[in-house]
Amino acid sequence: MSMSQRLKDLGLALPPVPKPVGSYVPSVRVGALVFTSGQLPLRDGALIATGKVGGAVSPDDAALAARQAALNALAVAADAAGGLDRIRRIIRVNVFVASADGFTGQARVANGASDLLVALFGDAGRHTRCALGAAELPLDAPVELDMIVEVAQGA
Repeated sequence: MSMSQRLKDLGLALPPVPKPVGSYVPSVRVGALVFTSGQLPLRDGALIATGKVGGAVSPDDAALAARQAALNALAVAADAAGGLDRIRRIIRVNVFVASADGFTGQARVANGASDLLVALFGDAGRHTRCALGAAELPLDAPVELDMIVEVAQGA
């Protein structure tokens, strides 16, 4: 089954590639690897949550935000690869969590992204990961993530 069909079966669709909010490009491709820029949990041009996790944002809502940021990163990677079906493997995901004082559940928040990637890609979605606490993130986002993916050659 294609990744596009699997995404559809999960009741999801890739969003349009988010426009950069600064002086950078959405992705860089080097051979079979695509490196995405950090992606925020934007949907229809607006953040789906704002604030610090463990404060204004619950861990469950932050996990949903991480899932949305992962969809945005997949849209960027798919655009660079020539389509979602050309992504062969998720290699690395870095998840930054704007954390209230004392919040230590960054890994749980990052699972919102990781679980989506495994549901979509199966074993090829299992990846290395960092889940990091951050004092502040752009636009008061609760989560930001970037990823490295392997893509089919020739696109």
